[in-house]
Amino acid sequence: MTIPTGKEFCKQLEQRGWSLRRIEGSHHIYGQSGSIVRISVPVHANKQLKLGLYKHLRKLAEMENE
Repeated sequence: MTIPTGKEFCKQLEQRGWSLRRIEGSHHIYGQSGSIVRISVPVHANKQLKLGLYKHLRKLAEMENE
C-alpha cells in the first residue's frame, strides 16, 4: 500500500464526489451534500500522511474496500 501525500489524498476525495468546504491553516476540510461527515486532510509540504490517519480518513470516506 502506497500512502499518499495530503495533496494526493485530496484529489482522490474530489474524484469520489467530495468537495472542498474550507481551508483552515494547512487543513483542507471536505464534505458531501446531504452528509454531516467532514474530513480534515492535513496538507503539509508534500509529506506523506501517517498510516493510522490515512486508514481513518479512508474509513470516513468509505474508501477502505477499494
